[in-house]
Amino acid sequence: MGAAERISTVELPGAAASAPRRTFAVGASLLREGVVPADEMLTALAHQGREAGRLPDVLRARGLVVERDLLGVDARNWGLRVVDLDTTLPDPRLIDAVGAQDCLRHGLVPWQKVGDVTIVATSRPEEFRRLRPMLEARLGPVAAGIASSRAILAAIHARRGDLLAQAAEARVALEESCRAWPRLHQSPRAIAVLSVTLLAVIIAPVATGLAALAFAVFSLACLAALKIAATIAALRAPLPGPTPATDLIPPVVTIIVALCREEDIAPRLVRRLARLDYPVELLDVILAVEAEDQVTVDALAAAELPPWIRVVIVPKGQVQTKPRALNHALDYARGAIVGVYDAEDAPEPDQLRRVVERFQRSGPEVACLQGVLDYYNPRTNWLSRCFTIEYAGWFRLVLPGLARLGLVVPLGGTTLFFRRQVLDSLGAWDAHNVTEDADLGIRLARHGYRTELIDTITQEEANCRALPWIKQRSRWIKGYMMTWAVHMRQPRLLWRQLGPKGFLGFQVLFLGTIAQFLLAPLLWSFLLLPFGFDHPLYAALPVAAILTIAGIFFLSEVTNILIGAIGLGRTRHGLSLLWVLTLKLYYPLASLAAYKGLLELATRPFYWDKTTHGLFDQAEARD
Repeated sequence: MGAAERISTVELPGAAASAPRRTFAVGASLLREGVVPADEMLTALAHQGREAGRLPDVLRARGLVVERDLLGVDARNWGLRVVDLDTTLPDPRLIDAVGAQDCLRHGLVPWQKVGDVTIVATSRPEEFRRLRPMLEARLGPVAAGIASSRAILAAIHARRGDLLAQAAEARVALEESCRAWPRLHQSPRAIAVLSVTLLAVIIAPVATGLAALAFAVFSLACLAALKIAATIAALRAPLPGPTPATDLIPPVVTIIVALCREEDIAPRLVRRLARLDYPVELLDVILAVEAEDQVTVDALAAAELPPWIRVVIVPKGQVQTKPRALNHALDYARGAIVGVYDAEDAPEPDQLRRVVERFQRSGPEVACLQGVLDYYNPRTNWLSRCFTIEYAGWFRLVLPGLARLGLVVPLGGTTLFFRRQVLDSLGAWDAHNVTEDADLGIRLARHGYRTELIDTITQEEANCRALPWIKQRSRWIKGYMMTWAVHMRQPRLLWRQLGPKGFLGFQVLFLGTIAQFLLAPLLWSFLLLPFGFDHPLYAALPVAAILTIAGIFFLSEVTNILIGAIGLGRTRHGLSLLWVLTLKLYYPLASLAAYKGLLELATRPFYWDKTTHGLFDQAEARD
């Protein structure tokens, strides 16, 4: 049978018919054929009337129909033939004419030409009439066929998966991306800076040491002042009141979870996401898995995933990073709001409703909402306690304070929610940046958008083994270094985009943090003086300078202790405040991580040191 015989090539019958009439026809057909019981159909129609879901999506998400039954009813309802994409793949040149990303976004694929007419397989026939002008501008005369969304995605992936992989790596504008970052031996400028530094240490070690000490102390003072200002701003914020009701229709929300070598996380992840109190027909969960990660692919294939969870395979690319997987998955997203979770996350059940309501009450300049991260295994060991205290101060005081001060907010990697159109306009995530969250926070601010903190908690697993902790932190610090360097390529432009206050805040937060981690050993060396050790820099310092340094040391320590204590007091963990005093022994690990990150920045800038999940949550996060 030829292509022209296998599919209707005429205009969609009754294209002007209203959506409610088509919905009624689909429901009536399914009832008449005994596919869906009457009481279940009434419930589905009631949900479809209150919310932004299509009736087929409602029925599919609730597990009331299988794709085969729904496809047949939809085909008869619209007077279309089913396109067999499994037997005959589409012409890749036609996909290129429309654009693979637009095909994914609209749930369609141009299949074959029959004479002058291009057959377009769609999984959403009710939208074909609206999309016809765009399709005809790119393809010429078109006619509709129908296929399942699964078959359409598989066909596009089979024909243009390689191009989609390349696109995921280069979405961000080159001037704001780190993908052109050279290794040390490829960068004459970096070699020159390193040579001058080494020469200065050899020729004038004391003068060089004093200069480094001055910068370390200055950055320490600036960081302490920024933390104090942010904490005061956060403490002065009004307590959150009851969320006012809204009559707006809730949108589809896409949640992307990038998985890599997660052999046994799938069952727990599904259970935790199933607790979300959001209509399943409006919940679009995408699990993005690397094509080479056969362990996770097999684990998901063996799992019983609900209809509202999809697995998207990320084609092999030049880098293998979380942001590249997020970019690829974004092309498949259906939601107007896009959220990001990590594999081990356990969000509060009402989190999505609160996010949707906050976006609906906010202006379009609020492009991102950052939730509060906490840990469900704070008592595993000393390291998990310190990590919990650090996060308590960071997410409950420092980040909310930065947002209230109108400064750049470096995003966390999870419990992030974005307006989809803003993500698309900015090129989403920089696939080569290993701290893609902080980088995206800067780019949002540069382009005039705001990030706000939302008072909803996601619990995750504290990385509480020393070596994995150092590996994870080295990736974060390496990303901070890379992000600062990328956005400082054009400092005058950055000044204009962020304004003086935002520019200076960015310098303190990023450059100051980097300097503290790298120069902390120099500051700690002064702790040897009370034990009778000589210090070459101490002898070169006047008394006033020594007193100033001691005062800044004291201010910084008090600031860190107070932020840790206040932040911990805002949690429900009940940890003793005495643990806050042990942070002095915790932060040296970050200096080890900083030097590991600096070495990787010169040799393996895009290497993603993977963190293993699911080691300490069985006992403490009772699923």
